[in-house]
Amino acid sequence: MSADDTDFLAQRFEAHRGHLRAVAHRMLGSTAEAEDAVQEAWFRVSRSDTTRVDNLGGWLTTVVGRVCLDMLRSRKSRAEEPLDTAAPPSSAPAAFASASTAGPEQDAVLADTVGVALLVVLDTLTPAERLAFVLHDLFGVPYDEVGAVVDRTPAAARQLASRARRRVQGAEPPEADRARQRRQREIVDAFLAAARDGDFDGLLDVLDPDVIARTEAGVATGAAAVARGAAMFGGSFAGAARAALVDGAAGFVVLAGGRVERALKFAFVRDRIAVIDIVTDPGRVSRLDVRPV
Repeated sequence: MSADDTDFLAQRFEAHRGHLRAVAHRMLGSTAEAEDAVQEAWFRVSRSDTTRVDNLGGWLTTVVGRVCLDMLRSRKSRAEEPLDTAAPPSSAPAAFASASTAGPEQDAVLADTVGVALLVVLDTLTPAERLAFVLHDLFGVPYDEVGAVVDRTPAAARQLASRARRRVQGAEPPEADRARQRRQREIVDAFLAAARDGDFDGLLDVLDPDVIARTEAGVATGAAAVARGAAMFGGSFAGAARAALVDGAAGFVVLAGGRVERALKFAFVRDRIAVIDIVTDPGRVSRLDVRPV
């Protein structure tokens, strides 16, 4: 790799550093170890051929996941504990370096977890369970990619995440959890109603200013752009939409001929929608865990 290629790769890596720190911290529960994991990931990436990598952000997430998995397994074998287990406060994403690297996805992860209590529960999981839960449930990595990291099939990776999810959900205060779910359901219902009616202002009311909407075709960012898209297309499918939990998150599905044609999954920051994942590919749709509510 030439010096120019290395410099270009380093710039792209730095653009993802905040996200990678967030992944590593949730995996390891230690800011110092998270920094070490991201640095080790860079060493591995800098020695790799990335010319055929289509989704650099997703690939880097799995690289960091592998590094963290190795570190967790080493920690378990030596019965070590992380030196600093304080979770970054939900109001201070600067704990992940600088404000410029923190976005709605990182905020959503912080807002939807239970801080130190979550880390305590995660420490009771096996390394593979912890990786499956963190990568899939907190950062949206597909099960086939999670399975590749832990050398398991996608179905086995789904089972790992499911076991971890049950442990984590059992650690949350039931009343607080139910209240949060009800509030999120209300926000999703308001989004769907506004999209159905083409209500641009109503959509802005429930969207975070820096909201991200992701589809297989691309990404839209910012409340205005996302609201325009929802107002334009929402009316065409709203009548066939049904409320659902999509991979454990609040969302809804669109039915065609009684079958799920597409699914929308939401993440939240401060009672506003911060991330919308829109899945339309039939293969990906078939792998989603969809439950009616």
